[in-house]
Amino acid sequence: MKKSSKQLSQSSARKEKLLDRARLHRIFMRHFPQASASDCALSWAPGRVNLIGEHTDYNDGFVFPMALDLGIVIYFRPRKDDTVRLYAVGMKEMGEFSLSHIARSPSQPWLNYPMGVAQELIKAGAQLKGLEGIIDANLPVGGGLSSSAALEVSTALALLSAANITAIGRLKIAHLCRQAERRFVGLSCGIMDQFISLFALPGTALLLDTSSLLYRHVPLPPVEKYAVVICNTGVKHELGSSEYNKRVQECATAVFRLQSVLPEIESLREVAPEQFRRYKKLIPLPARKRAEHVIFENERTLQACRALENNDIALFGKLMNASHASLRDSYQVSCKELDLLVELAQELPGVLGSRMTGGGFGGCTVSLVEAKSVAHFKKHIAAAYQKATGIECNIFVSGAGGPAELL
Repeated sequence: MKKSSKQLSQSSARKEKLLDRARLHRIFMRHFPQASASDCALSWAPGRVNLIGEHTDYNDGFVFPMALDLGIVIYFRPRKDDTVRLYAVGMKEMGEFSLSHIARSPSQPWLNYPMGVAQELIKAGAQLKGLEGIIDANLPVGGGLSSSAALEVSTALALLSAANITAIGRLKIAHLCRQAERRFVGLSCGIMDQFISLFALPGTALLLDTSSLLYRHVPLPPVEKYAVVICNTGVKHELGSSEYNKRVQECATAVFRLQSVLPEIESLREVAPEQFRRYKKLIPLPARKRAEHVIFENERTLQACRALENNDIALFGKLMNASHASLRDSYQVSCKELDLLVELAQELPGVLGSRMTGGGFGGCTVSLVEAKSVAHFKKHIAAAYQKATGIECNIFVSGAGGPAELL
């Protein structure tokens, strides 16, 4: 119990350090001098870890993410013109654009996320004003923990605040941020990442039906007994790569082929497992394997939520393991480093389940571990992974955090 409390206090301390206004103001003054702290505000958006339900959101399926205590903060003050100037602390880069002339930046890819959000807000009728600010984060970029959505949501809150706009609700913000990533950045993502960033509740994961956007918060197991442990492979994935969008197209191919016998369906979400078994030969490979993963991953996600609600933690862990096997073999978005971390975790006592999380091709794994076994888990995994790969594995415990907010 003491170990678990210590882990959670460390998790909270990470967020408090990132959101320390005095620290942020000092950094801000280096790049935007002559500012009063009273003129500044900050927007914060969390990253997320998806416990189960992977690559289902852009197929109108079910997902089960939780918000992290890690995220992205923008410390800013309004400007009187339409210029947006942002200094990315981690990148050590200044980016700038005009709200009246937004065009993609090939030299500063990170700036495309704020520009895309600004463009979508303007299209939605928001009369934006300029701002200047710093972007800081304790969320690993490219780790599969939704740093892009956290940046989008934090940007949206900052831009709306700078323009004193309060009429746009959280659901609309989630949609606009998703559109920014799809239309401006070029990634055919679903809405899961933006949604959990805006609608999270502490201590819970969120079961989201990405078709209807109906959701419910499901309490996670008590932190005194179980911990959510995240392991970063150190391999950076690029979700904008052709492989991610290729999976989206393969799923569309599967839907098209199944519509010859199931004309009423519009997505894989609407295909029952027994229908897939009956008609799967109509779908060419590899689209057939992609559809198999999505259809049965939806079933696993619903089963996993019921398991938690019934306090069947062992079943939840088994479903996590099955999810990884499907992502590895059917959806083929894992990699040797992810597989190694999962295999190492699944062999350890006290580990109920482990799987890759996020888009894949690198990034992180998530494991559900008995609290009393976390210290051994960290020590063993870190040593074994570095010995096998030569890469240092960053391992951390996170509680289920709250939603994005303006402070």
